[in-house]
Amino acid sequence: MDKIAVLIPCYNEEKTIQKVIADWKSSLPEAKIYVYDNNSTDNTVNFAEQRGAIIGYEPKQGKGNVIRRMFREIDAHCYILVDGDDTYPAESGSEMVNAVLARNIDMVIGDRLTSTYFKENKRAFHNFGNTLVRKIINSLFQTDIKDIMTGCRAMSYQFVKSFPVLSQGFEIETEMTIHAVERNMSIENIVIAYRDRPEGSESKLNTFTDGTKVICTIGRLYKNYRPFACFGGLSAVLALIAFIFFVPVFITYLETGLVPNFPTLIVSGFTALAAIISFFSGLILSTIVEKDRQAFEFRLLQIKKEEIKK
Repeated sequence: MDKIAVLIPCYNEEKTIQKVIADWKSSLPEAKIYVYDNNSTDNTVNFAEQRGAIIGYEPKQGKGNVIRRMFREIDAHCYILVDGDDTYPAESGSEMVNAVLARNIDMVIGDRLTSTYFKENKRAFHNFGNTLVRKIINSLFQTDIKDIMTGCRAMSYQFVKSFPVLSQGFEIETEMTIHAVERNMSIENIVIAYRDRPEGSESKLNTFTDGTKVICTIGRLYKNYRPFACFGGLSAVLALIAFIFFVPVFITYLETGLVPNFPTLIVSGFTALAAIISFFSGLILSTIVEKDRQAFEFRLLQIKKEEIKK
């Protein structure tokens, strides 16, 4: 098992990959550098090999797919995940590794947003999207993560081997962050520098398409991890709608003894029934989630034993 593994998922990064590898070798000379190619059509792989990186391949397109492959195949006490576009300087590597190995932090967030991101990044919608996602997740999950979608983070063996990768694309960072929060793993924010891509290097992130996927991922994970809050909230909304429909009918009945608006009364009844179903669905699912959390804690003990053996 490696002590430190630097993981670099790549797709057409020939302009920057050699510098990224050299910088991380200089910052963490004891680390193994892994470059996993995701169907690049340029010289990314050749240039990475020239710099002495260990090469892997993932044929299914998407950053999430590459990270899934890396997490399955690579064993290390500490993992550094970084993009191959030279936007994350390697100077903070030692501090991030120390947090994992010396202080048993499960995930170290490389916080760009507190430092130079808004100054260096030239894509206005990316600035807005990062801020929006951070506010939504911190609000929904009652946490204080400084940078949700950073591509630079350090992780423990326990985190990597217990994280079920479901996302296929750029929403993977959001999924990793929420997983760490919901599984009560230790998280630390470390401020890192950020620099924009060098000229000629193009971002693979589509602002609107990938942004929509990230928002949908947040909704899916909120439903999965917080079912009672999700379905309980839906139940409250439905109950309110049912009440609004029912009140005029009930007032008319008190005044005249008649119910002239049967369709409205029927809609009110079915909406109230939907509210009840939603409420008890949330209760049932929350019990299942609680059982899953208990099973997860036992799984962590097994993973720790595996790490010690390796």
